[in-house]
Amino acid sequence: MYKLFVVLSGILVALMVTCNGILSNYIGDYPALILIHGVGLITIIAVLILKKQRLPKLKGVPIYLLSAGALGVFMIFSNNICFTYLGISLTVALGLLGQAIASCIIDHFGLFGMEISKFQKEKIIGFILIFAGIACMVIY
Repeated sequence: MYKLFVVLSGILVALMVTCNGILSNYIGDYPALILIHGVGLITIIAVLILKKQRLPKLKGVPIYLLSAGALGVFMIFSNNICFTYLGISLTVALGLLGQAIASCIIDHFGLFGMEISKFQKEKIIGFILIFAGIACMVIY
């Protein structure tokens, strides 16, 4: 179930990057960022109201975790810029490569309080296949 859900999430990322990039081409990078995050804020407020949930208290939450919002803005901004020059498939593929590399580093060192999961050399085969796929996308 979770594997199917994350595949759906990947589909949504491709749709989101496409819509965000096109919107950015129409109205500009910074106005698009404001609109994208404004619509996102309105959406989550509506969900909270419909579910009758209150915002949780942030007491005890490490301050560095709040950086996720700023990281999201930077991610969308960079995707919007790259979308115009690289197209959707290469933008998403390179983004996934970056996610895979960062995820392996976080797992290997147990960063952010995550459980340590040492890098297995067998994963190198996966990275080679990812690089080969991206090379094919660039060449063809």
